[in-house]
Amino acid sequence: MTVSNQAAISVEALRVFAGQNTLLGPIGFHVHEGGTLVIIGETGAGKSLAVQAILGTLHGNLRAEGQITINGLGVDSLKPKARASLWGKELTTLPQEPWRALDPLMRSRPQVHETHRFVTCLPKQAAGAATDRAFDSLSLHGAERHLPSTLSGGMAQRVAFAAATAGGAPILLADEPTKGLDTVLHAKVVSLLAQVPKAGGALVVITHDIAVARRLGGEVLILKDGHLVEQGPTRTVLVSPTACYTKALIDADPTRWPRSKPNRSDDSVLKVDSLCVARKGRVLINNFSLSLHAGERVAITGPSGIGKTTLLDTLAGLLKPARGNIRHATRLAPTGIQKLYQDPPAAFPARVNLSCSLRDVARIHGVAWARVADLLSRLGVHPAILDRRPDEVSGGELQRISIARALTVGPGILLADEPTSRLDPITQRDTMNLLANIANDEMIAIILVTHDSAIAEAWANRRITLVSSS
Repeated sequence: MTVSNQAAISVEALRVFAGQNTLLGPIGFHVHEGGTLVIIGETGAGKSLAVQAILGTLHGNLRAEGQITINGLGVDSLKPKARASLWGKELTTLPQEPWRALDPLMRSRPQVHETHRFVTCLPKQAAGAATDRAFDSLSLHGAERHLPSTLSGGMAQRVAFAAATAGGAPILLADEPTKGLDTVLHAKVVSLLAQVPKAGGALVVITHDIAVARRLGGEVLILKDGHLVEQGPTRTVLVSPTACYTKALIDADPTRWPRSKPNRSDDSVLKVDSLCVARKGRVLINNFSLSLHAGERVAITGPSGIGKTTLLDTLAGLLKPARGNIRHATRLAPTGIQKLYQDPPAAFPARVNLSCSLRDVARIHGVAWARVADLLSRLGVHPAILDRRPDEVSGGELQRISIARALTVGPGILLADEPTSRLDPITQRDTMNLLANIANDEMIAIILVTHDSAIAEAWANRRITLVSSS
């Protein structure tokens, strides 16, 4: 597809403020019909703020300044209702957290069907056929009648993608669209994203995945601390970067991580025999066995929707096993098993600021605040963001805070469900290195669920790959 001279999105001197503090900018870019812009940067750099400013959906006391035009229409001066009238028809978005994009009380298929029916205005039968094609292309068979809360993170992401693109809007703003997807589905979603500019649309993608940027091409914009670091053709910037930060992002690829030796002991903390894992009567994993020792790091990989999260919930005692035995070391305290959730916003009280949540944990469990502060510092969390609510920080920042919260109580076993899927490459590497060091120092056994084979190979001393039993 030839890129048009018509700018579908034009952004000039965009800044985002929280009170008097500048969180982003100034930045500017133009995405033409048939064009692609990829935004890369560290966690909390303001990537999602740029998209929210374009949509007019900035949270709370955040405000934007600058000029934003959509297909020649200046939208920054429009009233909220007029701006919202563009959603779904002129531009659409796929937010970072798929559960926020879906109606929690509506089953998956009707959510996609109603967009085809009432936004695209297809006849009922044609809308049904279009919905079936979308579910087929995204390998969503079996998800049609499920509520979003019962789907795996990868499946929820794909349902949200189907709903976001059903209206046929020519501009797609996608925030981390490939996180939580296995290799096959990752490639499929990237191919679907690439169809947007090929069809004459405009694509803006936020990602921490350098491989996604390379595949999509177009232009790339690199952010750090809310400031523009580097900008230009994707292939030029990623092959010959001029900024030190861009070079560091590329060098942080998991295939380049140094290998660290775990401080494994002979002290068994978990024994699993012939475990059968099921959810809502459907068997997901059968005959699973595992012996886990203090200080050991085990990675579990497998296709999206195979039951990795359900397995962790069962090991944590949140779900009863259908069959089999789970035995924990008797020395483990009641808080000895902690879980890091794939969806961090759902793991925090929505209306309580983060400082209050963390201080409650420290107070209830008799932990000195100094330990919490030390963990936050080591994880690169700035103290100022603790005054915000969960929906006022980035997904990556919230994930790092959730890691600090889980480690606060000194667990013997940490069950980590995609703990770095929202993190940029540098923060991802540093966070996994920190987890490895803490596991060695405090003899914590960690079971890591990840879709990233490179992370599994580089970080764990043992890898288990789950395959479908059907």
